[in-house]
Amino acid sequence: MQILELKLLNFRNYERISVTFDSHLNVLFGRNGSGKTNLVEAIYVLALTRTFKQSSDRTLIRHDTNLTKIEGTVKGTYENTYKVIITPEGKKVKVDNNKITKISDYISKINIVLFNPNDLKMVKDTPSIRRKYLNIAISQLNVDYLRQLSAYNKLIKLRNSYLKKMYLNGNTLGTYLDVVTEKLVDEGIKIYEKRLEYISFINEQISTIYERIALMGKLHVKYISDYENKSREELLKVYQKNLSRDLSFGKTNFGVHHDDFLFTLDGMDLKEYGSEGQQKNAVISWKFSEMSIFKLQKGVTPILILDDLLSELDKEKIENILMFIDSDVQTFITTTEIEKIESLLGDKKCKKIHVANGLLEEV
Repeated sequence: MQILELKLLNFRNYERISVTFDSHLNVLFGRNGSGKTNLVEAIYVLALTRTFKQSSDRTLIRHDTNLTKIEGTVKGTYENTYKVIITPEGKKVKVDNNKITKISDYISKINIVLFNPNDLKMVKDTPSIRRKYLNIAISQLNVDYLRQLSAYNKLIKLRNSYLKKMYLNGNTLGTYLDVVTEKLVDEGIKIYEKRLEYISFINEQISTIYERIALMGKLHVKYISDYENKSREELLKVYQKNLSRDLSFGKTNFGVHHDDFLFTLDGMDLKEYGSEGQQKNAVISWKFSEMSIFKLQKGVTPILILDDLLSELDKEKIENILMFIDSDVQTFITTTEIEKIESLLGDKKCKKIHVANGLLEEV
């Protein structure tokens, strides 16, 4: 999968640009704040309709304008034109100028794997952040996953609302609640099974990749879920057992909305005992594991973005990472240190684009 051309209108610090890319390796370089990350962010938004930064869609729109448009010509099995248009009122997506009504039907058409230094949150941050990463990854592989996740979240809200009404009214006869709970369990099982399968696939790849990058250590991802090793009947009994607690709190305290995962290195929790470099290597290993999963499960090679790869990694680690970039993978690397990247790439052919104040120049 390759993005051949990208057009931006009023996207962050870009007023209007059109740029073509190399089918293999693209290096975007310039000073901090010049717009390198904004450019790869636009590619990410084109694929997933949302930013990877902790900000709202509104911040993507250039100051003093009322909409932003990201348009890309992408070559997969076929060549198609994709558009994402964002206004303060919402967003629209199109494929070959045909409007796609549901965002969930658009996502998964362009496959992308991104590494950004903020992805260390996968190790360091809260379970909700890790679930977000997991949900984004699986949704690109499975078109049903987002619908199941949406259905589950609606049922959680419905169940929580009814729990509060029951508590206020002193009502413990929950016939309607039982119906909602059964539906919740059914959707939760589907989500659990897909997450378990995905992390199992990750674990088939990640330790070997980590060893090739870091040269030592056994990396493993442990999936933590309330639904682990429980049948549908057992899950329903747990919800019934927890009913008085749920009524007191006015919310559902058990389910896949509490799922989490953690990285272990040689059996030790990487969050608690790992160095910054080890944590970064673990996240990069997860990303390259995702690349393998796309190839094996979907038969496609996703676009790879390595944003600010050079920070906090030594030359040997970066060289080991670059070895994973196959000739059939379209890759984007952003850096402030073009000379360092050039020395690491050696004779590898690449397209170099200088970024300065929202302007692009091929060199």
